[in-house]
Amino acid sequence: MMKVAIVGSGFIGRAWAISFARAGHDVRMWDQSPAATEGAHDYIAGVLGDLAANDLLRGQAIDVVLGRIAVVAELEEALADAVHIQENTPENLDVKREVFSQIDAMAGPQAVIASSTSALLPSKFTDHLQGRHRCLVVHPINPPYLIPAAEVVPAPWTSSETVERTRAFIVDAGHAPLVMKHELDGFIMNRLQGALLEEAFRLVADGYASVEDVDIGIRDGLALRWSFMGRSKRSTLMRRAVYATMSSAINRSMPTFFRRCCAASTGPAKSSRRWRPTAASGCRGKNSANGRFGATAG
Repeated sequence: MMKVAIVGSGFIGRAWAISFARAGHDVRMWDQSPAATEGAHDYIAGVLGDLAANDLLRGQAIDVVLGRIAVVAELEEALADAVHIQENTPENLDVKREVFSQIDAMAGPQAVIASSTSALLPSKFTDHLQGRHRCLVVHPINPPYLIPAAEVVPAPWTSSETVERTRAFIVDAGHAPLVMKHELDGFIMNRLQGALLEEAFRLVADGYASVEDVDIGIRDGLALRWSFMGRSKRSTLMRRAVYATMSSAINRSMPTFFRRCCAASTGPAKSSRRWRPTAASGCRGKNSANGRFGATAG
């Protein structure tokens, strides 16, 4: 059992607490706003009840898992002896820089410091830290106690040891890590979502299909098809065959779009390029003003 600190105890923080406690870890939750932690135990108990009813607590009793989660009043108390620290504060760069400064100064040298951000690159809020080598992003696909995928995104200075420790930690907690080699706007999941959304908007904007028909294609087509496929157990040969078929189809149907997406997402040399939806697509989320993706995976 490890000690885990949750910094920022809104819905994402509570969801992580459930995931980590279910994995057997001692979890301490802290938030600067008492309102954020008020009722946290009751909320978590309700979710645990639903998980237990569906046999998703690894055979553990609700009170056992809930007993591993404590709400504490002081940040220092939450961080004491923590091996993994999961930060879940608002998507505000100044806030994250300040919070990471406090955590880095207080946390023990053994602790990994991870952020749940879905939009901010780790280099933007860890560059000033003495312990920046132990900082990275672990972005959940919400809610993490139901969806195993989690993106692991290192900053340029994150040590390989930190990445490997984090990968092993979240695998042990029942997650499926997507480990990026380099940071990139949108990470993996939001870039994949962005590609699908942009093409959906383009099909409607260019008059090829109605909103309803595109919605049917995703809801009653792709979503069901992907759910039936389940967790991949196909052979390497099958995966290669599927990839080759899809690549060929994509190149035939929309080569310009495909090449642009690939060009925007290849290697560290391209990491500063921000892929933005075209004006015609109408794909504009709340974060579009700063070049971020408006749709979020988490």
